[in-house]
Amino acid sequence: MTQRWICAAFTLLAACSASDSEKTSEPVALVQLAAARPGTLGDALALYGAVEPGAGSERTLSAPTEAIVTAITAPAGTGVSAGALVLQLNASPQSALDLAKARSDGAAADAALARALRLKADGLVGNAEVEAARAAASAADATLASLRARAGQLAMRAPVGGVVDAVLVKPGDLVAAGAPLARIATGRAVRARFGIDPALSAAIPPGARITITAGAAALTVPVSGVDRVVDPATRLAALFANLPAGAQMALGAPLAGTLQRPGAKRGTLIPYAAVQDDGGTPFVFVVQGGVAHRREVSLGAQASGQVLVTAGLAPGEQVVTQGGTALDDGMKVRTGPIADEKADEKGAKE
Repeated sequence: MTQRWICAAFTLLAACSASDSEKTSEPVALVQLAAARPGTLGDALALYGAVEPGAGSERTLSAPTEAIVTAITAPAGTGVSAGALVLQLNASPQSALDLAKARSDGAAADAALARALRLKADGLVGNAEVEAARAAASAADATLASLRARAGQLAMRAPVGGVVDAVLVKPGDLVAAGAPLARIATGRAVRARFGIDPALSAAIPPGARITITAGAAALTVPVSGVDRVVDPATRLAALFANLPAGAQMALGAPLAGTLQRPGAKRGTLIPYAAVQDDGGTPFVFVVQGGVAHRREVSLGAQASGQVLVTAGLAPGEQVVTQGGTALDDGMKVRTGPIADEKADEKGAKE
């Protein structure tokens, strides 16, 4: 009997210990840290992009009527002269039906006008009836002429010389009247488009200049604009610079750019890997007492894997450089070699 009581007591004690352990356990993230340090960073930013058509330098080919795409004779990237065939369309069944109906309506309206003129000559109708018939015939003839003209424009030709920048349809597609079919870049104006980190895009001052290189060619031009909308594919914002007419850079040519911003600023340096982005707002995780705290920061120049923090962080503070994407504000952390631990876990499972 005594042994039973002793066993029961040990069982109850073990259960309580397990329960207490479950209550006190909290998620602990494995991270790597780096200390923020004071420093100065030159105001230069390396960017990469390509040549694209400038504003007003493209012409769009649109479907004149509802039609079916039967052939593409000038794919994207093809150089074309004015009048060159780009796409061939055929009238859709509905367009053919509309044209047939317009012919029938036009013939009926013309016959009605002829009859009204005969009746007027016989004194059976007045001028009002004749003018009404004449107006109806004119409207029907105009509709027929318009549909015939559209049916005669199904060979889509380049309005100007240039390069086919994009073909927006494929053979077999049914396109509505007015639908865009292809874009022709005239080459009269081109611009450079660069991807830029959204967290840095807001820091581009008016009058900033960028040095652009394409192969052996290089030129320095002012920044013409910044689009802070993030591209979902690249997760980058966009920076634009107009290229002079004599630049002789082909559409689509890859570019490298160095953005020059006046002066070097002093601030707090951290590895760029520590910076995260939330809808264009940069932030870092600062670890204090084994707990990670989210901190919004203002960024300056970036170079050689380092970024200058101009506000929101003090020298000596510890920031998370690896493992930060799995953190929440207030989460406990521990430090260690992340890659090695993951390898050990994988080996243990195997």
